[in-house]
Amino acid sequence: MIEAVDKERVAIGKKLGFDIIPDPELGVMQGYMQKANYKNGYRTASGFKGIKAQNQLDHRYLNEDVGYGLVFLSELGKQIEVNTPIMDSVISIASIVTERNYKEEKARTMQSLGLGQYSMQELNQIL
Repeated sequence: MIEAVDKERVAIGKKLGFDIIPDPELGVMQGYMQKANYKNGYRTASGFKGIKAQNQLDHRYLNEDVGYGLVFLSELGKQIEVNTPIMDSVISIASIVTERNYKEEKARTMQSLGLGQYSMQELNQIL
């Protein structure tokens, strides 16, 4: 799932004209991962050793990653015509398990940042 979400993130960047570094490659560059792959790069990463999972799903890590990150990327994808079915599925599942509607909350969107009205070409000029 991490790889599928990351591919959508990279596709959004590509559509905007940016070369986005895939997450495991970035992890190696930043020094907390030793293997730049999705299969076992995270599981064997020294930077993640000792980190325990949260004891509840309604936690800021999930709320922020979904509410601020994935909702924003999903909305941006729609605006620039990049499909994000995996991100949308994660948002839906996270909304169910936390009993929140992240899409309705709109913690961070292109509109809230004042960028919702711009076309793809205009965004390329701004960015």
